[in-house]
Amino acid sequence: MPDKIRVLVVDDIAETRENVRKLLQFEADIEVIGTARSGKEAVQLADELKPDVILMDINMPDMDGITATGLIRQRNPVAQIVFLSVQGDPNYMRRAMQAGAHDFLTKPPMADELISAVRRAGQMAQMERSRTAQVAASVAAATVQPTLTGGFVNGRVIMVYSPKGGTGVTTLATNLAITLHNDETRAALVDGNLQFGDVAVFLNEQGKNTILDLAPRADELDPDIIDSVLLKHAASGIRVLPAPARPEHADHVTAEQFSKLIKYLRQIYAYVVVDTTHILNDITLAALDVSDVIVLVCTQDIPAIKNVRLFLDLLATIGVPRERLCLVMNKYDKRISITPEKVGENLKQPVVGVIPLEEAVVIPSVNRGIPFMVDNKTKTVARSVFALAEAIRTQLAKTTD
Repeated sequence: MPDKIRVLVVDDIAETRENVRKLLQFEADIEVIGTARSGKEAVQLADELKPDVILMDINMPDMDGITATGLIRQRNPVAQIVFLSVQGDPNYMRRAMQAGAHDFLTKPPMADELISAVRRAGQMAQMERSRTAQVAASVAAATVQPTLTGGFVNGRVIMVYSPKGGTGVTTLATNLAITLHNDETRAALVDGNLQFGDVAVFLNEQGKNTILDLAPRADELDPDIIDSVLLKHAASGIRVLPAPARPEHADHVTAEQFSKLIKYLRQIYAYVVVDTTHILNDITLAALDVSDVIVLVCTQDIPAIKNVRLFLDLLATIGVPRERLCLVMNKYDKRISITPEKVGENLKQPVVGVIPLEEAVVIPSVNRGIPFMVDNKTKTVARSVFALAEAIRTQLAKTTD
């Protein structure tokens, strides 16, 4: 059972502190471990109690919540701050986010809204703790990783990810892997959504082999083992490593095994494309750690853009440079006023790939299990994937030089 989300409540009004505590006390996965009446007391208790989430007021005596947040985030970057304030002014929200806040709610919050915000922030805190452990494990694994004497030994890992579901990550990952693959630069496609991965379905492959056949042997891999397990997609030539056949088997693959496996595959294949779930679990974080390029997928809706902004903030917190990002707008509909230029400007991250909404091509390709890069290469959506592949190659070349 996962650890409870440890919450510190900070507000100068005793009634507010008690109301928030009561709202959270019946949630089995949440525990209020303390309360503070001021910014200074919040900083002190954050040092002592090491909470996952801090519910923070803005206007308080002796030290305001924004100043306290800056100090807490410097000392304990794992702690996630959720502001609760009567101030709905966008300027307050901007200052709070700049100080390192994870979320901003207006008082009084609805119970469901508050609980959801705490759970999102708690997941982020636990993820960052997990990432710290994974980085250490990755460093240790790198010292014992075998080196092949033949074949391609400097492959690049491309993670395709979106912090929101339904943005077309698997469609993009599948067609991108096919586009990058040729006789000189072979590509492998790995399904990193271990519970509900659909890569095999998108390729109409029904082989018995999955990542479960390799994960237990992560320390003893060799080219023959890899060749015997990875499926070969006949229509494109890419090699495919599907997710487990049943969701409950996902726990049989550890983040350390996944990391070692990806590192080994990059010694054999020029490109290793990893399709990931939107949930930032240990496997997704392992992919993030070993990737050379993160293809960050966004769509033209406010929830998707908001989640991308939160993910960008997370990357800044954990020290991942934006140079590794390749922001892509998928399902682009020119009839919608949210343009790639506006999104790039808002996120302070240029959109380098725009994949148009072409449902008449994409949906049948998914339903038939035949990627459009196999039999519809002349379509606009296919040409846009070609352009994205070239942008990724250019970006990788810059990091090599």
